[in-house]
Amino acid sequence: MKAMCHFERSEKPQKVFKLIIGVVLTFCLFSCKQDIKNTKLSGSVFGTSYSFIYNSEVNHQKEFDSLFYVLNKSLSTYQANSDISKLNRNETIKIDHHFIKVYDRSKAIFNLTEGAFDPTIGNVVNAWSFGAEKAIKDLDSLKIDSLMQYVGFNKTTRKGHDIEKADSNIYLEFNALAKGYGVDVISEFLESKGIKNYLVEIGGEIRVKGENIEKQLPWKVGVENPHFDGHQSILKAISLKDAAMATSGTYRKFKVDENGNRYSHIIDTKTGYSSKTNLLSISVIADDCMTADAYATAFKTMGIKRVKSFLTKHPELKVFLIFENKNKEFETLALNGFPES
Repeated sequence: MKAMCHFERSEKPQKVFKLIIGVVLTFCLFSCKQDIKNTKLSGSVFGTSYSFIYNSEVNHQKEFDSLFYVLNKSLSTYQANSDISKLNRNETIKIDHHFIKVYDRSKAIFNLTEGAFDPTIGNVVNAWSFGAEKAIKDLDSLKIDSLMQYVGFNKTTRKGHDIEKADSNIYLEFNALAKGYGVDVISEFLESKGIKNYLVEIGGEIRVKGENIEKQLPWKVGVENPHFDGHQSILKAISLKDAAMATSGTYRKFKVDENGNRYSHIIDTKTGYSSKTNLLSISVIADDCMTADAYATAFKTMGIKRVKSFLTKHPELKVFLIFENKNKEFETLALNGFPES
């Protein structure tokens, strides 16, 4: 017993024990860092490509495919049997929780931007050959005016799982934020599995959390140079953590008139015509990708002056603009602390 008591009071064995544990932990941490591998998946969805990188050895491809199916079934105007396509045909449906989330966020941003973001502009977009439906031939101001009478998200309301339209000709589409919402759905799924480090990208819209564990570096995302000839190059790379970024631009989808003027695929919700502006690219950082995606679209139609004014009241949004000056030279403008690198 005395020997035992003497051992319990002795500090030397405890120090040795702590030393051994420290060495083991150090070795374990070093080894784990060396062995960490990300899962990387890529493919096609929503008419574009996707790329997911996350810190887990589990391949969740089957779950991702199931989520893609559900989202398309709810929100895709390119699928005739989707809920939104049925709603646009005035069939009786009960919308799901994905539709509710997208609808409610759209209504909030519609109100905040005073209609600059409007999911009921779809019929006009289609008429200009930018959307999912066939274009109207010989488009003129009378036809635009006839379509614009059905534009206005405030002409729709949600009551539970039902959407009511003031007129049966109102056409809804959420393509301006659907990719961003898809990014959020995948991101939230990964988080539900306890994954704390990931990068989710769909069609250039991105959301990240934590860091790139495999490389022990922050996630880096690129802001593209606007090139009208279709080739790609990076203007700047920035570090992004626990945030989302979406970009909208006119340098890929545009039309040129007989005078050489470029008109973007983003239709002005007030006029029904393509936006003629010197803004070429708008990148928005927000907490979630659906919000970033929607504002990137809205800001395209608002113009630089209105965007700057709007952002004074919304410090939660970080924005990077690329535009042409009077000399047709590219200029950039970082607002609300958009990161330099």
